[in-house]
Amino acid sequence: QLQLVESGGGLVQPGGSLRLSCAASRFTLDNYAIGWFRQAPGKEREGTSCISGSGRVANYAGSVKGRFTVSRDNAKNTVYLQMNNLKPEDTAVYYCAALPPLLSSLCTMTSSHYNFWGQGTQVTVSS
Repeated sequence: QLQLVESGGGLVQPGGSLRLSCAASRFTLDNYAIGWFRQAPGKEREGTSCISGSGRVANYAGSVKGRFTVSRDNAKNTVYLQMNNLKPEDTAVYYCAALPPLLSSLCTMTSSHYNFWGQGTQVTVSS
């Protein structure tokens, strides 16, 4: 089955930037719509963004709109989350997740819609 691996997390100062990567193994990721989710200690998992399988549709949560950008590179079989102007409240473990191939045209930030998940990468925003 599809396996996803996130990378690119780390420690950054407020106002800084990070780019997260979501790499797929075995299957071509362009068959899957991808969502980016995050979970901070003591908080529920929340969706930040999503991108359709084609890359033509993307949605963003209000909390990250204008700061985060999701994109995909079919040649590298990777989806990216560019995070700019990071805030301390962005601190969380970030996960990428994939919808089943038949739903590749969708773009949703509802976590229950996704059935493939990566292991997560830690993002810490602190001065």
